[in-house]
Amino acid sequence: MALNIGKEITALKRMTVPELRRKYAQVFGEDTTSRHKEYLIRRIVWRLQVNQEGGLSERAKRRARDLATESDVRLTAPRPRPVAPGSGTAPTPLEFPQDDRLPMPGAIITRRYKNRTVEVRVLPRGFEYEGEVYRTLSAVAKKVTGTHWNGYGFFRLGQRESADGR
Repeated sequence: MALNIGKEITALKRMTVPELRRKYAQVFGEDTTSRHKEYLIRRIVWRLQVNQEGGLSERAKRRARDLATESDVRLTAPRPRPVAPGSGTAPTPLEFPQDDRLPMPGAIITRRYKNRTVEVRVLPRGFEYEGEVYRTLSAVAKKVTGTHWNGYGFFRLGQRESADGR
């Protein structure tokens, strides 16, 4: 009896998940833990086709086994290969233009906070505060206050002064 795949798929799509699970157990001879309707339908249709038309030939099974045995299975990703200088494919570091809210490197940013003056030196790549170098002004502001701050907001950089001079 020829298998009509279209009719089988239509009938399976009308089934509920519990009905598909029972059909799966009937076709495969074992229960499934899956509750994914599309997965169950695909697996059942595949198995019905295998039962109807036969599975892989013994020769194909042997070849698949041989390929699996011979394959070089990597457990880690390959390391990047060194790039020859001048080849044009070497990664170049991204250069970001300096933020126009910041003064030039070497300048000192000051702010009064809780009756003390906070002084931060602007470096070419970062900020120096009390002998330590920080990557961002936000990191400095967190060190000073103990809470997260936007560094530009804390040091009042890039803000227009109001009419009363604040």
